[in-house]
Amino acid sequence: MREVVAHLSAMPNRNTNNTTLTVAAEYIAAQYRHIPGLQVEIMKYIAPKSQRVPVQKEVVEVVATLPGETDRRIIIGGHFDSINMQDMTNLDAIAPGANDDLSGMSQALECARVMATRKWKNTLVFVAFSGEEQGLLGSRALARRAKTEGWKIDAVLSSDIVGSSESLNGQKDKHHVRVFSEESPTHNSRELARFIEWNSKGKLGRFSPILVFRRDRFQRGGDHSSFNAEGYTAVRFTEVFEEFSRQHMKDDLIQFVDFDYLANVARLNLVTAAALAEA
Repeated sequence: MREVVAHLSAMPNRNTNNTTLTVAAEYIAAQYRHIPGLQVEIMKYIAPKSQRVPVQKEVVEVVATLPGETDRRIIIGGHFDSINMQDMTNLDAIAPGANDDLSGMSQALECARVMATRKWKNTLVFVAFSGEEQGLLGSRALARRAKTEGWKIDAVLSSDIVGSSESLNGQKDKHHVRVFSEESPTHNSRELARFIEWNSKGKLGRFSPILVFRRDRFQRGGDHSSFNAEGYTAVRFTEVFEEFSRQHMKDDLIQFVDFDYLANVARLNLVTAAALAEA
């Protein structure tokens, strides 16, 4: 995970409007192609003109599928695009995006490396979303595609900002990650969150999830909610104490990522996905 975060965060930015995003997607796709058994797709979609997209354009993201015995799917993902909100008019502004969200993207890739070493009953899909910082564009495109194509999605595990165990004001928590879930009659996200907590008991040492019974943080959004909107069960993993001065800014650097903490988030995703993949 450190190697992947180091490589991609060394790029000036991965703004969805820039060619750097395509370069990053090709690198991520190459990493997935090195894993035997995966079917890797660079998925294309249209990002419409909006406040953060000056001109409508075609955008890419990476979808890697590990086929199972059934067509029921578990999706594990994080986004790889980045943005500098201190200089919104400059699409080339420095935005390393190490924690937001190379942390989430790299742990999904790591889960793929581990899970591809054996066959599973259900199908696993590993996604590097783009367009998240422009309004969840990539996850919305995939969720709508899934709905149109009739995908049977049992769960979406989205990790966004999961690489730091402390904030600058001294708050620390190396032993927990928050899991956000929405209560809805159209999906079972709240029950998925409860399952994540129950299934992980005794498996991760002192590390465990904290359930937050909200779709997301106040006035914030994430890729899981795109799937919620289509009636799919989806939750979000996020570190306990976010450092906002290192989100959407030039200071979101690799030296502020706690890779031991990130490894535990990956383990939680792994034990959850493994149980669901055999369900």
